[in-house]
Amino acid sequence: MRRAAASGGKCNTCTIQLVRIAYLRAPWFRVLRGPLKWGMMALGWLYRVDPRAYAVPIEGCVGCLRFTKTELRERSAMFRWLNARINPLFDRILESIVTPDEVAEAKRYAALMQSTLRRFHG
Repeated sequence: MRRAAASGGKCNTCTIQLVRIAYLRAPWFRVLRGPLKWGMMALGWLYRVDPRAYAVPIEGCVGCLRFTKTELRERSAMFRWLNARINPLFDRILESIVTPDEVAEAKRYAALMQSTLRRFHG
């Protein structure tokens, strides 16, 4: 069964866009993000989260970690504890690499994708 992104996979900022920019500007960012990404994917596997089960507006959104993160926040106390401590630091580092205009563009893009999704998937 496919879930609509609005039922838990709402995206406010396209992190994929910001991460791509960060990788170009600061190659060391991969070293920081890699273990976090793999840890989230491992927890997702343990909790049987299927990020591909969400309806998405474009192919580039398929399997986005946003959906895994959203479900883990709902289902895992351990993830919520870790996320509360790590995510603010991660966001500060990412936002020190990308510009405020790029963050604003990632937010506009996510809003457009959510709008597109609602229009086609009701």
